[in-house]
Amino acid sequence: METPLPARAGESRRDFFKTLGSGVMVLFLVPAALAQEAGSAGRRRRGAQAPSEVSAWLHIGEDGAVTVFTGKTEVGQNIRTSLTQAVAEELRVPVSAIKMLMADTDLVPYDAGTFGSQTTSQMASRLHRVAAAAREVLLDKAADYLKADRASLTVADGKIFKANADRRQAVTFGQLTKGQKFTKTVDDSTVVTPASQWTIAGTSVPKVDGRAFVTGRHKYSSDLKLPGMLFAKRLRPASFGANIVSIDTKAAEAMEGAKVVREGDFVGVVAPGSLEAEHAVNAIKVEWSAPEEQPSSANIFEYLRQNVVPGGGRGGREGGAAPARADGNEPVAAPVADQTLKQTYTVAYIAHTPLEPRAAVADWKEDKLTVWTGTQRPFGVRSDLANALGIPEERIRVIVPDTGSGYGGKHTGEAAIEAARFSRAVGQPVKLVWTRQEEFTWAYFRPAGVIDISSGARNDGTLTSWEATNYQSGNSGLQSPYKISGGDQKTTFHSTRGPLSIGSYRALASTANHFAREVHMDEMARLLKMDPLEFRLKNLSNERLRAVFEAAAKAFGWGTAKASAGHGFGIAGGTEKNSYIATCAEVLADTASGTVKVLRAVTAFDCGAVVNPNHLKNQIEGAMMMGLGGALFEAIEFKAGMITNPHLADYRVPRFTDLPKMEVVLIDRKDIASAGAGETPIVGIAPAVGNAIFDASQVRLRSMPMVPDGLKG
Repeated sequence: METPLPARAGESRRDFFKTLGSGVMVLFLVPAALAQEAGSAGRRRRGAQAPSEVSAWLHIGEDGAVTVFTGKTEVGQNIRTSLTQAVAEELRVPVSAIKMLMADTDLVPYDAGTFGSQTTSQMASRLHRVAAAAREVLLDKAADYLKADRASLTVADGKIFKANADRRQAVTFGQLTKGQKFTKTVDDSTVVTPASQWTIAGTSVPKVDGRAFVTGRHKYSSDLKLPGMLFAKRLRPASFGANIVSIDTKAAEAMEGAKVVREGDFVGVVAPGSLEAEHAVNAIKVEWSAPEEQPSSANIFEYLRQNVVPGGGRGGREGGAAPARADGNEPVAAPVADQTLKQTYTVAYIAHTPLEPRAAVADWKEDKLTVWTGTQRPFGVRSDLANALGIPEERIRVIVPDTGSGYGGKHTGEAAIEAARFSRAVGQPVKLVWTRQEEFTWAYFRPAGVIDISSGARNDGTLTSWEATNYQSGNSGLQSPYKISGGDQKTTFHSTRGPLSIGSYRALASTANHFAREVHMDEMARLLKMDPLEFRLKNLSNERLRAVFEAAAKAFGWGTAKASAGHGFGIAGGTEKNSYIATCAEVLADTASGTVKVLRAVTAFDCGAVVNPNHLKNQIEGAMMMGLGGALFEAIEFKAGMITNPHLADYRVPRFTDLPKMEVVLIDRKDIASAGAGETPIVGIAPAVGNAIFDASQVRLRSMPMVPDGLKG
């Protein structure tokens, strides 16, 4: 399926259905919109656009073609394929018969966004029900058409026929629609095919449209071209918080074809080409105000502790606010700890570093704006545009081409707003593409954080107390999955002021909190002189988490080889978003040379029923690779309101030479609903590697990145 040409700016959903022709429309009754996961977007969407009414999800045309509508965005995680599998499974049609129309605010139902690993757990299950309902409608119509008992009918390959009958007498989906459109509401009671009976879902279907991506035929936002399109570059401040004191744009205005746009501190240039726009914006002479004093990456952790936002903390306690009572009258004394441990762990700000920097094409036609941009929240960006431009959302259309990665970093619409402002100013379509330096400087970052953990345990390995406090990086994954025998588990998260813009990053704070907890568990195991795996299993009651630890250990051969000088092994695991992970790592760590090399990593993963084994393994391997960067060397450096390493030459991401031999063990739980897998697999690699480094070198590393400049003995 080729990437479609840019949609017409004025095309509505009604116009779109005229192009589809007649058919069967199945409608779905949708619950209120899910809350966003971070920031002000976390509040439930106000107004009537939340999908609380019947909306169209699936269309079957006269030619039998199936078109599915979803507000989810494809950012490289292959949900176009997995969602297509869900529909194909229920309609009993080939994957090739389905067109998945995604993330076009004029054509698809409202969706809060593609985040939180919710696509598989929520959208896929929804489309299973939608397609199952469509199948039942078609069976009813086929029974009349074929004059047959409905129970005797079989659905396959877009046709319905009598069981054990000549298949040439089958009736096609298109014949059954006969140009009619009718609706059917769907609810949670709609019966879908159980995972144990899947024949299309649950298999390694190749990536839909994969050839277009491999050959370069797919068009990203930065590839789109419109007639009369111009290119824009924005003038960026010299540092965070700086304002314009004086500006001289004469040199830029004198350049052929260049037009300077200024709206207050929003200044930039529009020109016939991107290079011309860049030269013109560089010709602007501007004096910036001096920024206020700001912390640097050298003192950020002390700053976070000292700048807690009043009332910005959240606490929790598991096991009750007081110890259990033995006889209902007197409280039982908290178990005495033979060993206690208190440590602090830190994580740096890091960048998302998407393959495709932010880009947008904006086009005003009469009173309507259409924007093509890579984002995880098309409807959220539509709202952002409406607020920034002062026009109703009904006059804005956001279309998201399949996008070159997001990792939680493309929730906002900065490039879309900038392109739209330039386009409105010049009255022509405008493309704006951020440079890598802009992406490193003006996008938001994964929060830095400080995590304090105190624990106690008896000499037999039983945990008796646990307290964890997180400053800034977040609450996600802070709650420990390990049981505390007879005692309390207390967790607290403190929001803090910080110098950099922060937002969602793959797995949110789970990476930081799993790193702190799993390194702390390793430290306690060493203190108790227990095997780290044995210590974890002794304090686990969650059978799914126990199963992934055991599976990873078995595949890795845990315990069969002993550590030696410079050569060690580590293990870590956890749970997030109803998925379970355990990772084992083998590391070479030489304190003399400072060299650290991860040789091997084995991850066992359970996300319920597996939808596409190959794609799931790709997701897990990709998460492990990405996690290595934050674990070993990725960190944003800043000073005096400026990012000091805003280039890939200075900001170290994993390279091919950094990658270990990787093995993935999938635990396919067909008895459990499928959960998403885009985030949880990243949380295990950092603590496993950190624990292996200690095993090899006896150097305990409690800060990520652990070895940005090599291992210091």
